Amino acid sequence: MDLITRISEKVLTQWLFKGKALILTGARQVGKTTLLQNLFADKKEMLWLNADETIVRERFENLNLEDLKGVVGNYKVVVIDEIQRIPNAGLLLKLLVDNFKSTQIIATGSSALDISERIFEPLTGRHLLFHLYPFSLAEMYNGKSAFEVEQKLPFHLVYGCYPDIYNHQLDAEVLLKNLANQYLYKDVLVWKDIRKPELLDKLLKLLAHQICSEVSINELSNQLKVKSETVESYIDLLEKSFVIFRLNAYSTNARKEVTKMSKIYFWDNGIRNAIIGNFDVLNTRQDKGLLWENFIISDRMKMNAWGNTDIQSFFWRNYNQSEVDYVEDHKGQLTAYEMKWNIKSNAKVTKAFTNSYPNAATKVITPRNFFDFCKLR
Repeated sequence: MDLITRISEKVLTQWLFKGKALILTGARQVGKTTLLQNLFADKKEMLWLNADETIVRERFENLNLEDLKGVVGNYKVVVIDEIQRIPNAGLLLKLLVDNFKSTQIIATGSSALDISERIFEPLTGRHLLFHLYPFSLAEMYNGKSAFEVEQKLPFHLVYGCYPDIYNHQLDAEVLLKNLANQYLYKDVLVWKDIRKPELLDKLLKLLAHQICSEVSINELSNQLKVKSETVESYIDLLEKSFVIFRLNAYSTNARKEVTKMSKIYFWDNGIRNAIIGNFDVLNTRQDKGLLWENFIISDRMKMNAWGNTDIQSFFWRNYNQSEVDYVEDHKGQLTAYEMKWNIKSNAKVTKAFTNSYPNAATKVITPRNFFDFCKLR
């Protein structure tokens, strides 16, 4: 098993013991526990509390300072895992930060479903929020050659980059099926008390078949025979559970360019393929181009999230159906990207875009030139 150094370790280390609660969110199984354990050499100084356990939740039902002193003791670091499971989590963290100045308080959550509603308000000025994702290429293959990494792409386009998958590649299919069935949106069902999880399953399959495509809420509602508001709510829940993300349309001309549509992407290719039940090898698949686009854009989004880059991400399309896969706006400087798995493709960013935005940079990303795009060194 390889020990992967997460890019997030350096960022988190910079904020330790500065009087802030650190809140680390991310899907279950992305490595939050391993990351935090790697930050602290002396585990004896760390108190780890798992809020999935009933005894932990019960201990924090009635908050008072004396009880908290009995819990924290002389520990230098207190980690509360799955903080979203504690009803009064925001007040708990506020009391800990305010009264244990020499102790680093860290909370993790597998869902952002209601963290902002229940935790952030009491913690105003007392916390920093970070998101952890499945491995990026730069984390898995730091220091490797472009040729070496290119050979790994067919595996990751099919099986993704969850830590357990990376470390147990021969068992990837079984592990992904278990992950998708047991953990994927466990917190959605618990927090929202969703009575019809089969509707969530159907929606996920529809979205998985439409990766990298614009999604019509009305069409989905008709297919599922539910209200459009329900579909929108469920998509929002899946975003906040770190299963999918949306790219909005870039536009400065509402009369000629799409403004209100979104494209759907999965944070992990393996999860997407588990949902549709397709682990066929890459070179036999009809969707290899979409898998490349989903993979490479999600990898870029992971890196941008931890790079403090101020980059905004979009797609672009006009009403004549000319489109650009991916557009970045970095403080007013636009860069337009086309993603092509076929290295022999002569594709270019459409002239419709470059005519509208003549100062924009343009690039076509293939398996032969992705290194800089994914910030590999």
